[in-house]
Amino acid sequence: MPIYWAFLTYMLLKPGEENHEYWFMFNGIDKIVHISIFAALGFSFIAAFPRIKFSYFFQIILIYAFLTEILQEEMGLGRSMESLDIVADIIGCLLGYYIYKVFKKLYL
Repeated sequence: MPIYWAFLTYMLLKPGEENHEYWFMFNGIDKIVHISIFAALGFSFIAAFPRIKFSYFFQIILIYAFLTEILQEEMGLGRSMESLDIVADIIGCLLGYYIYKVFKKLYL
């Protein structure tokens, strides 16, 4: 999990690049990416710390989502803060939490 968290931080804070149009790209794909990567983060976080209270889990992920968005804006590297990214991050972490709970119920 620490390696994924470090990789995620790097990817969220690296300088912005000119996006090329590919056949699979559509309007809003960045929100799908945010949901996906935060679902993986939420799943791995709760799997690593299964006894953590939900409120602590949610607060830690929420703080991380806010900090990465604020840092994107403040670093001035071609990235900008978007409130919808934070919403997508929260949805993703809740999705990862829910998926973990379903897997735990089914397989453990």
